[in-house]
Amino acid sequence: MQTHELTAHRDHPPLEVKRVEARVLNSDSDWLRLRWRIEGIGKLVVPPFAGRGRADELWRTTCFELFLKPDRGSAYCEINLSPSERWAAYDFSAYRDGMTERAFPREPECTLRLGTAMAIFDATLPRGGLPTGDCAAALCAVIEEEGGARSYWAIAHPDHGPNFHHEACFAARLAAPAGA
Repeated sequence: MQTHELTAHRDHPPLEVKRVEARVLNSDSDWLRLRWRIEGIGKLVVPPFAGRGRADELWRTTCFELFLKPDRGSAYCEINLSPSERWAAYDFSAYRDGMTERAFPREPECTLRLGTAMAIFDATLPRGGLPTGDCAAALCAVIEEEGGARSYWAIAHPDHGPNFHHEACFAARLAAPAGA
């Protein structure tokens, strides 16, 4: 599967993080497996373990995000995944409009592995919680470092401030699993 190099938004540079990449590890009719790799983690802030469960405002600290927009229409979904194991999923009827909680058949599974210079965040999402069909995708990350510094990472950014909902961020593709 393809690896996507994420870039930090120019208005919010990282302190020590040097590189963030995201990739789809596996996509089948039951599961979607994603991985984010962060290099330069000397000042990385990791939210404390909280156990699985829904939570809002995960973007206020280190979290990883997936946005999926089916090929037809303006509706899309947002999935937030935290190293704390908390998660959130929302549907939008149009750009930042009509936000509702998105149903999931079971909770996503998240794992963070920390090394001395890099971290790996893996997430496994049940396909039953995701849109069907081919989608434009935005793979993103909010990285908090010591002192409250936050950088916003995406494949592409709009010209103005960081905004993962913006069409510019939907720079990847997620194909429907075979047989779906």
